[in-house]
Amino acid sequence: MIDFNPKEITYENIDRFFIKASIFKFIQSNKNVFKGKFLDVGCGEKPYESLILSNHNVISYTGIDLIGGQEYKKGVKPDFLWDGITFPFDDSVYGSAMATEVLEHCPDPLVSLSEIYRILKASSPLLLTVPFIWPTHETPYDFYRYTPFGLRHLLVKAGFEDIEITCLGGWDASLAQVLGLWLKRRKMSRANQKRLFLIVKPVIQYLLKKDRILEESSEQNLITSIGVVAWKK
Repeated sequence: MIDFNPKEITYENIDRFFIKASIFKFIQSNKNVFKGKFLDVGCGEKPYESLILSNHNVISYTGIDLIGGQEYKKGVKPDFLWDGITFPFDDSVYGSAMATEVLEHCPDPLVSLSEIYRILKASSPLLLTVPFIWPTHETPYDFYRYTPFGLRHLLVKAGFEDIEITCLGGWDASLAQVLGLWLKRRKMSRANQKRLFLIVKPVIQYLLKKDRILEESSEQNLITSIGVVAWKK
């Protein structure tokens, strides 16, 4: 079972620790902007539902996921499915929305962002996260990796304003993430993995402690992933 809010690095989560922790922290630090009817785009098994509903300005939570996106646990499934193009909702229905780690799976991201814009009410926020350093996944439906500049370009074209982009991890976190991924996902024996874990874990801990996140516009910036809050005015 994946922990979407891990507190410490373990042998089981060393490949996912930082990206999951940084996404949870980003959502938690921005959850107060959410309000009204909330739509979680690419919700999967709805790991953030309780976090979102802890904001009392949110009156309902709805999850929608891509058709064929993944298998779901028994008793846990999206409220709606969509084809990555058109949502089954009327215009201006939702008061806030979130799309975490899903835009890379949308074949036409501008269409998907424009659909989110369409179903949001005026003065409503969208919270978005996308990976930058991450292996190919959910193949063959892994289409893109985004820079901050590419994301801003797409969001502006979709109609969003007041776009605030946050790099969720810098050079040191990027190296830490790659080390964790290498340890768990490169083919090697479990015995070797466990031996290397004892060496790699303190290195990762040191790198994450020393990590310094640069501004979105910095030249020669290496980042783990990106978080965005943008508004439909």
